Formats: sequence, C-alpha cells, structure tokens
Amino acid sequence: MQVSVETTGALERRMEVQVPAERVEKAIDERLQSMSRTVRLKGFRPGKVPVKVVRQQFGQQVRQEVLGDVVQSTFAEAVSQQNLTPAANPRIEPISMEQGSDLKYRAVFEVFPQIELAGVETIDVSKPNAEVTPADVDAMIENLRQQRPTFASVDREARDTDRVTIDFAGTIDGKPFDGGQGENVPVVLGAGRMLADFEAGLKGIRAGEDKTIDLTFPQNYGGAELAGKAVKFAIKAHTVEEQKLPELDDEFCKSYGVEEGGIDRLRQEVEDNMRRELADAINARVKKQVLDALLAANPVELPKSVVDQQVRELQIDAGRRLGAKDVSQLPPAENFVEAAKRRVALSLLMGEVIKKASLRVDQAKVMERFEDLAQQFPDADKALQTYRSNPQIRRQMEAGVLEDQAVEWILERAKVTDQPSTFKELMNFGA
Repeated sequence: MQVSVETTGALERRMEVQVPAERVEKAIDERLQSMSRTVRLKGFRPGKVPVKVVRQQFGQQVRQEVLGDVVQSTFAEAVSQQNLTPAANPRIEPISMEQGSDLKYRAVFEVFPQIELAGVETIDVSKPNAEVTPADVDAMIENLRQQRPTFASVDREARDTDRVTIDFAGTIDGKPFDGGQGENVPVVLGAGRMLADFEAGLKGIRAGEDKTIDLTFPQNYGGAELAGKAVKFAIKAHTVEEQKLPELDDEFCKSYGVEEGGIDRLRQEVEDNMRRELADAINARVKKQVLDALLAANPVELPKSVVDQQVRELQIDAGRRLGAKDVSQLPPAENFVEAAKRRVALSLLMGEVIKKASLRVDQAKVMERFEDLAQQFPDADKALQTYRSNPQIRRQMEAGVLEDQAVEWILERAKVTDQPSTFKELMNFGA
C-alpha cells in the first residue's frame, strides 16, 4: 500500500492511498466464497451454490461493499502509518476504482493540533475564603418563610407585601395591545414580578377601587413592539390581602421535609446545604480562573470540523430547552460559535494535562458524586443503583471527575492566594 500526505492547511491534510488490485480482488473472492455457503438461490441446495453463479448474481454489489470496507480499513492503516490523528471522519474522493486496477482514493481531513503545554507554573489564582454565619442561616430561614405566605383580606390601602387581585386593560394611543389585558390577576407588591412602575401604581389602591396607571415600557423591554412605548392601564381592584408569614414551628419544619427535631434540625439541614453550595461556588470560581489562565497561556489552532460539531450540539441542546419541534426552530448557529471554540480548546488542553500528569479516574470520587446525586431522591438507594448502571451517565461522571483531578493537579503547581469574602458576596444572598 502506497501513501502520500500533503499539508493543505494548518490542520488539514490531503492523503492519497493506493491499494494493490490483488488485495481488493482477494477480499472480493473471499466475500463471494463466504456467500456461496449461505446464500439461497432457486435450483440449488443451501450451501451448494457455485461461486461463479454467486459472482454473476451479486458480483457488483459485493464489489461495492468490499471497496467501502477496504477504503475504511486502509484509511485507518494509513493514518497510523503516518502518525496522524484525524479530528473527524475524512472526505473520501475516489481516484481510480476500476476492476483490475489498483484502488486509489484521496482522503481529506483535519488532524488534532500538537500541543506543548505552557504556563501551568505561572497561573495565579485568587481563592475566596468565606464561611456560613448564623446570620446567613437566619436570612435563609426568613427566605423559606417568605415562600410559604398566607393572605387575608383587609379593608385598607394596599402597601408593600400585600397581594392585590386586579383586572387590567392596557392601551397604547387608545388601542389595546397583545398581552395588555388580564382578569383576576394576583400581584404581590414589591415582589418584582410586574413592571416596577406598574407595582408602584398599585400602592394605595383599595378593594373595589378603579384607577388608571400611566407608564412607559423600558427601552430594553423583552418585547420589541412595546419597548419605549407609553401605556395607559385601566385598573379594577377586587381584593387587597395582607401577607402573613408562618411561625417557625413544627408544622413549618414539616412543610420542608423535616419530620423530627423541629427548627433546630431544619436550621442544621439548611446550614449544611448552604455550606455545600458555598463550597461549590468557591470551586467554580477557582476552576474558571484556572481554565481561563490555561486558555490565555496556550492559544490552540482548532479543527473546524470539531468546532462545527460542538456548535451543532449546543444548538440542539438549546433547542430542546426551548421546546423546538424541528431543525428550523433551532437558535442560529452563530450564537454558539465562541462557546463551542472555548469548549473544544479546553477539551484539548485538559486532555494534554491529563496525559502529562498520567491521571486516571478516581473511582472513589465518582462514587461520592453518585451518592450525592442520589440523595436528592426519596429512594436514594434505588436512584444510586439506576445511576451506577447507566453507562452514559457513568461516562459523564467519570469525565467530570477526571477534569476536576486535572484542575487539582494544576492548582498544586499554581500560585493560590486566599481572598477574604462572605457568603453574601459569593452567593448574592445572606446577611
């Protein structure tokens, strides 16, 4: 087999392969011999069909199948012989495939770049140093109370935290617009679920009162047809209800799954969850710094075919979340190009780190992650068994653990500086 390779781009290669005719014809003969022992033809006993007859009936079909198989197998041999690592499947261009002549074809493909890892020892990382304080836990418990409010009608003007049930009809220049009408709509004042000016206009209203609110939609409003438009809302208030938060008693604790131990047990569980979330947030910030620094120190030429595939995967994932029903409803590909490039570059760089550090997946850490994931379900043991027995989920979990091991390896060689912080600063919540 003769092989020649031409470099046609930074990562593109054009390889020509010539396979002796004898190899092709031998493979065809072997395939026909095998078929003669299994094929069924009228007038012949099973296993007794002459090879000559099989060749007459199936010769062309077998030849095409064998040519495809030979191209596939010889391409793998050729790239191995040339020490090339294709980034994606090649584009095959036939040159000569006539019977009796050598098989010749051209394969055009991209290869993965050669990476000389740099900058690991010069990475600077600022690691947030924070704790969950009792005041942070108090703030979280208060947030839980606010998620379980009750409301009772009052005969007074509406104020913050009240729930006002209204009908409204919006007009622009005296004409109704889509989405501008509603009946028996509950609005909790100060919750921020409606436009701020709309909620502000409801303050002071009483049950049974009519009111008109004039406001202007923000310039950056999500609906372009309403952005910056002056709107008049006719309001009819049905009820004004005062919010009451639950007492911190056993019933409140049971509403959050704490059957025993009361408020002390609930506080402990809340604090434990907050500590886990804080640790995850700190690790995420540190990891991002490491990956950003690794990218900055190692510009990588990326195979277009791999980037395109990653763009497609991101498109499909986004379309699935948006409820797209077919390809025409997928978000534009250009929206995902930069994210795809980052993913591909990091995948190549982290692969090089893993190879340089001779890392292997820590199965104990994989099991820890499975157990943490399973704890989110009522039947943790059953969930754990389901996750562990799913090959795809296991591969994903192992890949995540291996990546984190690579980050840890880099951190051992990087300069890490503690940065005093708070739960509130890192989580945008708390005391």
